[in-house]
Amino acid sequence: MFSGFGDPVIVFIAALFVVSDGLDASGVTAWAGQHLVEKAGDSRRKLVVLIMGLVALVTALISVNGAVAALLPMVVVTAVRLKLSPSRFLIPLAFGAHAGSLLVMTGTPVNVLVSEMAVSVGERSFGFFEFALVGIPLVVGTILIVVFFGPRLLPERVADSIPRDLSQHARTLELQYSLPKDIDLISREAGATEVVVAPRSDLIGQSVFPGMVTESGDLVIAAIQRAGEDRGRTVLVAGDTLLLRGSWDALDINTIDSDVIVVDAPQKIRRQAVPMGPKAKAALAIVLGMVVLLATGLVPASVAALLAACAMVLLRVLTVSEAHRSVSWTTLLLVGGMIPLSVAIEVTGVADAIATGLIDVIGAERPHLLVLGIAVVTVVLGQLISNMATALIIAPIAIAVAVDAGISPLPLLMAVTVAAAASFLTPVATPANTMVMGPGGYRFSDYWKLGLPLAVFFVAVATLLVPLIWRF
Repeated sequence: MFSGFGDPVIVFIAALFVVSDGLDASGVTAWAGQHLVEKAGDSRRKLVVLIMGLVALVTALISVNGAVAALLPMVVVTAVRLKLSPSRFLIPLAFGAHAGSLLVMTGTPVNVLVSEMAVSVGERSFGFFEFALVGIPLVVGTILIVVFFGPRLLPERVADSIPRDLSQHARTLELQYSLPKDIDLISREAGATEVVVAPRSDLIGQSVFPGMVTESGDLVIAAIQRAGEDRGRTVLVAGDTLLLRGSWDALDINTIDSDVIVVDAPQKIRRQAVPMGPKAKAALAIVLGMVVLLATGLVPASVAALLAACAMVLLRVLTVSEAHRSVSWTTLLLVGGMIPLSVAIEVTGVADAIATGLIDVIGAERPHLLVLGIAVVTVVLGQLISNMATALIIAPIAIAVAVDAGISPLPLLMAVTVAAAASFLTPVATPANTMVMGPGGYRFSDYWKLGLPLAVFFVAVATLLVPLIWRF
């Protein structure tokens, strides 16, 4: 029952979460977002292409959910600045990420899973860049479909709430507080954040003043406000606002206090407002090293990812606690629990029984129809449960079909990978789809309208293109 948690793919997935967060924390994604804003101009079509192209590339390195989470606030803010509805861009953001997951092996854990399954039945593993043979056509086709059909199939709505834009937070604070002109509130080394004195706080009754060093000695009180008005020396009461300035590390440590309520977490401010932070070069070097190890096969995939995750902590791109928080433990539990189920489907004869039935209906001499059947089942199941769980269920069946039909399992496994990425029809198909639902003001039925032609396209690629590259 618990054997799945010892599988190397679990280590690989957990490590990728850490690597993903390292790129975000170091300001690499913020930098990419700023360049997107500069190049988009006021063209809706150009913005869609740039957003989808960027999220596809980011996904290739840090996974679907990480890429969407990192770029979501930037996309919303960009749309608002251009006086366009965010609902026109957020579903394309999620769908572009799904397509980008097939560019390289690190795009999604499903890629690693099918590669390991191929090896388990005596076949070669898929190469690190081999997924791009089908991934590039998928990305290009997805962008074209969204560009030409999106304006008619995507709704134009205003969401009840959108993510906060902190990219210009220094300017916001300058306008809020009367500060001397010689202060650089936010830089690569230091930042500022607002805290509110909490009810029943131990700070109530203490005398403070602008320029005062806090008790820890790490932060300076840059400004004080009460009811929106600047104050000098003040005896604190509940509800007073303090603007604190200091190093990012000091802000992170000293604002975790029950005596104050943080308005915007220092981590969030740093990640949006400081593009290419002091650890950005280290983060990029770590990711490049991981890609080299994965591409050359010098070490197993799980070892390469684990080394990269450890380097993110050792080089202080992330703290240990940040690395721990970056891991989606729910995902790991799901995958760890599903691996034994996948094995059970195979060893109990269920996979063989389903494979035999499928071959009896379609015929072993029609391998393209076998691929089509596998792809359609994968797409349908993938709208109800995670694509990882879907792959773990369908991949053993695909292998059994290939064995019974006397063909190579590689095209069927790659077809499962492609079809598993076609999670377009519902907001619950993947966390990325769910993430964009609120900020985009979407309804449940909004996804399938654009998602259906994309799902058909993915099935067509799995059925027609995949067998041309990976022969039966």
